[in-house]
Amino acid sequence: MYAVFKRELFSFLNSLMAYITIGIFLLACALLLWYFPDTSLLDYGYAELNGFFSLVPFLFMFLIPAITMRSFAEERREGTYVLLATRPLSDLQIILAKYLACIVLLLFALIPTLVYYYSIYQLGLPKGNVDSGAVIGSYLGLFLLGNAFTAIGIFTSSITKNQVIAFAIAVFLCFFAFNGFDSLSKLFELNYLETVLINLGINEHYQSISRGVLDTRDLIYFISFVLVFLGLTKFVIGGRKW
Repeated sequence: MYAVFKRELFSFLNSLMAYITIGIFLLACALLLWYFPDTSLLDYGYAELNGFFSLVPFLFMFLIPAITMRSFAEERREGTYVLLATRPLSDLQIILAKYLACIVLLLFALIPTLVYYYSIYQLGLPKGNVDSGAVIGSYLGLFLLGNAFTAIGIFTSSITKNQVIAFAIAVFLCFFAFNGFDSLSKLFELNYLETVLINLGINEHYQSISRGVLDTRDLIYFISFVLVFLGLTKFVIGGRKW
């Protein structure tokens, strides 16, 4: 399993696509946070990163599918998955190895954004006047959100040989999982059904963690979400093998 994980990680890092994808993500974050007047912290005048944590989920909808789209689609297109499947590894081990490699790449993209927290910390009046607890909770929320989107991306990559199609389906599913249930809830006037739909969406649980409150229900939701999509991936791969 470790060999597949290392192979997947280094194959991506050895390609120019990794640096272009992560570079575009970091550039978009910097422009939205410091340059564009509608979202600039310098124009906002308060030392907080709420705007940043509100924008990053939408950037994740494109960054993470770009990372995951090649996981299984490229293997199937080039015929190398047959060689991988003949190794003494279960389908679940192969899926987890590819999933963890994508999570590491996600961390590579997130770690440089910590410089924004340091900048806000220095710009605060007085110095250090920033809610560190909320920032830590928001980063944890981003990491869990990234895990959920990665599971979606791995699944969509397993159902097609075309990386572009895998990317497009993953973007749609990520957007629907994050924002779609909130939109559907507005169609119903019954409070109970509206609450159920909102709780099914990722956004509600992401916002809860971003407030700095670590609720076990939110953790269980994200873990269950990841397990469901990894389970679907195993079902697709197992069915194709049969």
